[in-house]
Amino acid sequence: MTIDSAVEMVLNCLLIWTKTTGPLLLGLLIVGMGVGVLQAATQINESSIGFLAKLVVMALMLAILGSWSMQNLVDYTQRTIGSIADVTR
Repeated sequence: MTIDSAVEMVLNCLLIWTKTTGPLLLGLLIVGMGVGVLQAATQINESSIGFLAKLVVMALMLAILGSWSMQNLVDYTQRTIGSIADVTR
């Protein structure tokens, strides 16, 4: 295993991690900021409102993007397992 192949494996891992978690985290960030602004404007400081909103968005995002994320993870795992022979040389 060379340094280039190790760096490539780490970069691929980070890319897959970003592709699978990025949309979910971005959606949660947007909803969290929106709920925070609304709570600050209305002075309603109930933490369950923000939690429920984030929970609903997370469920919707997983329902919409779950199969795409899982397919990316399966493809990455298959490529990684397939390259074990290259790593052990």
